Amino acid sequence: MTTQTPDTGQRIGGDVVLETLIALGARGVVGLPGQHALGLFDALRRSDLAYLSARVENNAGFMADGLARVTGAVAPLLLSTGPGALTSLAALQEAAASSIPVLAISAQIPVAGLGGGRHGYLHELPQQSDSFRGVVKHVVTVRTMSQIPTALAEAWRIAAAAPQGPVLVEVPQDILLASAHDVPDLSGAALPQTPALLSPIAEAIGHAAEVLARAERPVIFAGGGVVRAGAQAELAALAERLDAPVITTFSGKTAMPWEHELSGQGWIEDIATTEFLESADVLVIVGSGVGELSSNYHTFRPRGRVIQIEADLGKLGSNHPGIGIHADAKLALGDLDCAVAGAGRASSPERRASATARIASLLETVLARVEGQGRDAELALVRGLRDALPDDTQVYWDMTILAYWAWSAWDGRGSEFASAQGAGGLGYGYPAALGAAFGRRIAGESGSVLAVSGDGGALYGIAELAVAAQHELPVVWLIVDDGGYGVLREYMEGAFGAATATELTRPNYVALAEAFGIAAEHTTLDEAPAAVARALAAGGPRVVVLPAVLELFAPTHLDRLGSGDENGAAA
Repeated sequence: MTTQTPDTGQRIGGDVVLETLIALGARGVVGLPGQHALGLFDALRRSDLAYLSARVENNAGFMADGLARVTGAVAPLLLSTGPGALTSLAALQEAAASSIPVLAISAQIPVAGLGGGRHGYLHELPQQSDSFRGVVKHVVTVRTMSQIPTALAEAWRIAAAAPQGPVLVEVPQDILLASAHDVPDLSGAALPQTPALLSPIAEAIGHAAEVLARAERPVIFAGGGVVRAGAQAELAALAERLDAPVITTFSGKTAMPWEHELSGQGWIEDIATTEFLESADVLVIVGSGVGELSSNYHTFRPRGRVIQIEADLGKLGSNHPGIGIHADAKLALGDLDCAVAGAGRASSPERRASATARIASLLETVLARVEGQGRDAELALVRGLRDALPDDTQVYWDMTILAYWAWSAWDGRGSEFASAQGAGGLGYGYPAALGAAFGRRIAGESGSVLAVSGDGGALYGIAELAVAAQHELPVVWLIVDDGGYGVLREYMEGAFGAATATELTRPNYVALAEAFGIAAEHTTLDEAPAAVARALAAGGPRVVVLPAVLELFAPTHLDRLGSGDENGAAA
């Protein structure tokens, strides 16, 4: 295919893209090249941006997810057209479900081929952007070079605005390659990048405060929106004023420290926690849409008043009607705390004692049930890992049985709980951890990152061992090898009595890692925590393989399904 080739060293459209990203605050990008994107990648030679080179576009999307989480900023993702762009969709779905700000910049066929003209360009689609519209927050196709700075600045703002999420900007090949002599050099510029915070309606805050000031058994249900908004202090202040127990969702684990006396932790797949939430006379739901996992598979039915604080308008009141506050969690919680104080509500020793006693009873019930299921090896492994790792270790969890345990049993200790449960796709853990390690390096931080995968999920990202080796990223990859899709195996055996299509050929993961020049070892259930801790302390990329068949803890909500009572869920 004939392409336009600029003079060596000439500033081109690709330079304008990267200059704009730097002006918006980007310090690094993730991606991989393709024919239509060559102008974009040629510009990297002249750019100060750090570059993380993925091997598969879907993994590149997960790397951008990890980069965004660790930096707290929008993460640029560079893609080519057609197969390259479309391969990223599963990762962008996870970013959308988990509200992670990823700015995907995809090349496109030349401008003349846009709009379904059927000119037969390589990778031509009638409307490539349509494939993304149901996944990302915003899509725009640049049609002239002068549109690039504004289009990227607007996309950056939208990605960063609550609720955060991924966006797509398409730039045609001929624009990326054309001379940029008519577009000003943005090197050294500073473009506006901080979106206005989503402020609550004062009347909604006032109405909620009146209800809360009279509450006798208030409970707060905190989701990942609290963590993303940095609203932990505001959450604790409101909980302490109300003497309200705080239960967290899986992504909201670090919204409230586990050691806080008002923390009821987050065993939300246990019916005792479901009933605890339901018993509140006023339930404040903040930063969660109370979807399938957070609602204990739609068995949750609150009996009292509901107040929901949510930045995503579509989630407000979608599952449980009540007083809705459409706002950033940090602003809303702060305003609500002030309004409740103004209504005369303050902590009291009697209410605090009652709340802590109820929390102690809840956790005693939950832990007795879990510890009585004969899953001693699984409990010992997740607890052993937690105790063996430094408190601030960042862990990226794939969809695997050990992660399902960690959803409930892992104390985040201040580090965001990063898991793929938003969209539930395989392959998240390792590439996301690589993106996080890349982000920490850009920020001048030291220390290793841990990724946890099953063997099924590991095979999605095995090519990225080359990335770890090439960039010498300090990521330790714990692979729990049970010879198949362990979660699906258990689900099928439970539902049908036998599993089908869940068994996998078991490669030698240690040998695979060593083939990439990465140190690796096998370990055992007893030795795994110490092996992972040693690998993290050693620095650099490492792989620890644990051959073990783990089991899920038994669900406790199934007696509600189809029960037809007021607290039951429809079958």
